Amino acid sequence: MRILVLSGPNLQLLGTREPGIYGTETLAEIHGRVEARAKDLGAEAVCRQSNHEGVLCDWIGETPGHFDGLLLNAAAYTHTSLALFDALKATAIPCVEVHISNPEARESYRHASKIAPACVAKVSGFGAESYVLALEGLVRWLTTRRSTAK
Repeated sequence: MRILVLSGPNLQLLGTREPGIYGTETLAEIHGRVEARAKDLGAEAVCRQSNHEGVLCDWIGETPGHFDGLLLNAAAYTHTSLALFDALKATAIPCVEVHISNPEARESYRHASKIAPACVAKVSGFGAESYVLALEGLVRWLTTRRSTAK
């Protein structure tokens, strides 16, 4: 089982960016934990980050036939990007929306997600652990769907 993990704009700044909201763990450290946990679960996680919406759309578009699922922290694009929504719908890749903070507990403009309707689930508010929890949930969801499809 292969899982693509995409992180959006400004997440390369984790570790120093608003540590009161996002914690002190770097994105590289988070990705390392996700990759290790995936291995424990018998899966493979491929982690990428881009500040560019089109690059994220390109990566989503490349998932069919290469990945079984997707974790997506679209960051600020969560609230604005119909392009990411369309890419998720077009590929039908099972996706979990991930956030380090809880967007619904923050500014009102962060309350609405454009991508949520194209996702199977959402994990947010658990700090960097949100990524690991989302991975565990997605692997379990995919495994259950595979076993019921037999």
